[in-house]
Amino acid sequence: MAQLWGGRFTKETDQLVYNFNASITFDRKFYRQDMEGSIAHVKMLAAAGILTGEERDLIIEGIQGILHDVEEGTLEISDTFEDIHSFVEATLIDRIGDAGKKLHTGRSRNDQVALDMKLYTRDELMAIRRELLELIKTCHQLMKDHVDTAMPGFTHLQKAQPVTLAHHIGAYMEMFKRDHSRLNDIYGRMNYCPLGSGALAGTTYPLDREMTASLLGFYGPTLNSMDSVSDRDYVIELLSALSIIMMHLSRFCEEIIIWNSNEYRFIEIDDAYSTGSSIMPQKKNPDIAELVRGKTGRVYGALNSLLTTMKGIPLAYNKDMQEDKELTFDAYDTVKGCLALFNGMLKTITFRKDIMAQSARNGFTNATDAADYLVNHGVPFRDAHSIVGQLVLYCLDRQISLDEMSLPEYQAISPVFGEDIYEAISLRTCIDKRNTIGAPGPEAIRKVIAINDQWLEKADLVEHGDSLGTPLYE
Repeated sequence: MAQLWGGRFTKETDQLVYNFNASITFDRKFYRQDMEGSIAHVKMLAAAGILTGEERDLIIEGIQGILHDVEEGTLEISDTFEDIHSFVEATLIDRIGDAGKKLHTGRSRNDQVALDMKLYTRDELMAIRRELLELIKTCHQLMKDHVDTAMPGFTHLQKAQPVTLAHHIGAYMEMFKRDHSRLNDIYGRMNYCPLGSGALAGTTYPLDREMTASLLGFYGPTLNSMDSVSDRDYVIELLSALSIIMMHLSRFCEEIIIWNSNEYRFIEIDDAYSTGSSIMPQKKNPDIAELVRGKTGRVYGALNSLLTTMKGIPLAYNKDMQEDKELTFDAYDTVKGCLALFNGMLKTITFRKDIMAQSARNGFTNATDAADYLVNHGVPFRDAHSIVGQLVLYCLDRQISLDEMSLPEYQAISPVFGEDIYEAISLRTCIDKRNTIGAPGPEAIRKVIAINDQWLEKADLVEHGDSLGTPLYE
């Protein structure tokens, strides 16, 4: 058992206790962040005169060698170590001797793991954000491609009014843009460095925390050492944002599943993102959409688990907080995978425009426009609503649509109707005349596309810059 704290104890820890207490099986995941933090710490110690330049160079060279060997697969992160910190330190001492024993000067595992978790979460946030931006770009392209693709809009899963596919996809694009904004906000709040906080009360060494923060790409150091080692708000915030992303993906998946059904037939999912049945040869199942929908609960579970873990923890660090990792790491991986797979599926879907348009013509989606026609001819809206209700009932009895009614049939219910009613309730008119911003009309959609063009330009600039978010303080 490789431990960093044995001096106080007179006998070995029970093996079951040791195994229960150890975190190496999952915190090995941020080995790179742990070594990155250690290198920055050593540079700062040398700048503060706590280490010599020779010691600094020897330690950094040793850490870089460990990192290289781990990534090349020639050095295994062994489960015989309690955690990733003890693995790195013990391996370093084994390789460079007593100089390695100075690595931990001026820090505690409490602020070290707080740093590692923050660096890892920041990296994952950036990776998730990149995947999300790719999905937003796919939605944007679909909007451009389908400005004139008519389809029914629904409320209560019943046909309501005609819209376009661009309008429908645009609704999800707005959701994903908000998700993107939330990630940026979280970055701005979390990007402060906890290293140098010690176990909870700082240290008597003359540490330059501003230097360490700068070396690691943070806006600055955290301002309270007790909060620094016990803060997991940023993880909870990110899990909350990821839960919302998964909720949005799940809603979209639900629609794809419905659109793919035999009853709708709005889409054809590419073979690469479908599977068949072991017994029914005719089946083509939307498995990716179903799995993304199912994995949403997995991410919700991580959020609820960490909220429950943190709710009863007094200041400062407590071992309970080790439970922040396994489910969180799984949630990060789950969301990245779901975003990438969903994006690939969405890019390759074939939309059956003719079936979607025909579906929009059925189901009285133009009933509201018939009422608007009457209002534009002087009929009070409440009377117009009642008249069109009678029209719909008449059509249902005869199993016809409003478009198929003759003019005498219209005028038998209301003499206000004229020959121009057919143009007023045509599918194209119903869509094209709705051009207030946010509506499905082509003029309105093109304005939104232009706005989104600008949004994506700014998002790409941020993506290729050095950071996200805005500092809370200088």
